[in-house]
Amino acid sequence: MDGTTSKFGLHNSIGHHITRTARLIERRVEAGLRPLGLTRVGWCILLAVEEEGLKNPSEIAQFVGIDRTATSRTLRQLENDGLIGREMGRADRRTTEVTLTEEGRQLLAQARPICMENMDHFNAKLSAGEALQLRRLLAALASGEDG
Repeated sequence: MDGTTSKFGLHNSIGHHITRTARLIERRVEAGLRPLGLTRVGWCILLAVEEEGLKNPSEIAQFVGIDRTATSRTLRQLENDGLIGREMGRADRRTTEVTLTEEGRQLLAQARPICMENMDHFNAKLSAGEALQLRRLLAALASGEDG
């Protein structure tokens, strides 16, 4: 070594700021959903099924942005809680189709205002233009996902 070292500068890292902000948002929404017996990931999966019409666990995992193991674990919990049903695929019996139960729809309706308030809380910290710009910048950073 030539005796020179460079500091990483954690607080100059985009990744650090994104991760820290994501954790703040997640903690706040988790606290709101906890009394309903729902997690943020569970909420996202219920939304993926109900609002996006996704039925396949792989599609749900990709949409939510989690791995298949976490998806399977959460689907199992949601099924045990009576919020979703899983059946063999009609077109391809090797696949699984996920559907919401009536109880799942009711819980989603109860959770929606909590999550909307959380989104509004953080959106209020930015102007409409800043929020749009941030979404664009984050989409640019996430494009290609592998680098």
